[in-house]
Amino acid sequence: MLGTNLLKHQSKPERVADQAWEHLTNVVNSAGDSVRHVARDTARSARRTSSHLTGQAGDRVGAVTDEAWQRANRAYDALAGRRPGVPWAWLIGAGLVGAALAWAATTASRAALARAERELPASDRLEYVDVDRADSPIRVDTT
Repeated sequence: MLGTNLLKHQSKPERVADQAWEHLTNVVNSAGDSVRHVARDTARSARRTSSHLTGQAGDRVGAVTDEAWQRANRAYDALAGRRPGVPWAWLIGAGLVGAALAWAATTASRAALARAERELPASDRLEYVDVDRADSPIRVDTT
């Protein structure tokens, strides 16, 4: 009851000032909450980004580490006088690719020759005759 009597005795400018003060404190409090939410969201985003970048850096460091170990092992083997192994997989793969290309070239050239032979007129075709045989249609006098 004491509070109600005090409000009734306030003048209008005092009541307006009190209302303005309450409104200002509410706005400041809600702005603080908004800033906290934005800060929390920004922190989450930064945490996700840094986690992603850390993962990428870890992958790169891992790849570099593997390469360094391989090079160190090869250098140690070279200093120990051991020769590197023959890369059989690469050699077999190159051989298979070469065989496939040779087969494709042979097939294509045979098809081109057959097509060219079909397209030649009959008068341009050459016929080979064996003159050394006894039953050859062409006789060669050697005397």
